[in-house]
Amino acid sequence: MAFDFKKEYKEFYLPPKKPGIVTVPPANYIAVRGTGDPNAEGGEYKASIGMLYAVAFTIKMSKKGDHRIDGYFDYVVPPLEGFWWQDGMEGVDYSRKKDFHFISALRLPDFVTEDVFQWAVTEASGKKKMDLSKISFLSLDEGECVQCMHIGPYDDEPETIRAMHAFAEQSGYAPDLSDTRLHHEIYISDPRKCAPEKLRTVIRHPVKRL
Repeated sequence: MAFDFKKEYKEFYLPPKKPGIVTVPPANYIAVRGTGDPNAEGGEYKASIGMLYAVAFTIKMSKKGDHRIDGYFDYVVPPLEGFWWQDGMEGVDYSRKKDFHFISALRLPDFVTEDVFQWAVTEASGKKKMDLSKISFLSLDEGECVQCMHIGPYDDEPETIRAMHAFAEQSGYAPDLSDTRLHHEIYISDPRKCAPEKLRTVIRHPVKRL
């Protein structure tokens, strides 16, 4: 059976709706950086998603080709993730979507080294005739965070974030957003196939002890 990150790491991908404090281990990602409104047709965000999946499925489906990857095991491509920020402020303002900076990301299995990643980018670029120059290999160690499952439209996230921060402070922590510790979302639901009020999104914010 294919390894499924959501099932193996439920505490990070399927948390409860009630906020909780977690220590997130280091992980590697395929990543694309960009700016602008994520809803814009022809915008950088929507283009980034196609790039990510082109490389992700090149790695996953390598088992059917001639290229052999050391330590390869079959797996389910993890959910799309996003790291978001806006210049000059802590957190994000959903009324200013055009000012977003983002890192779109897909988690990589541990067997994917930087060399494997570079092979996959070259392979996907050639086979799919895509410009993948914006793709990068990203290593992150998020550390201590507050998180929960947000149910509903993305624009309703501020209420959930306020509850997360209140819980963190009651638990002896303070939000610790910075240039390197970012607002993090994991998209468990596909917005193309799910009603807005039923969308499930993991929201995660870095914290530090008071």
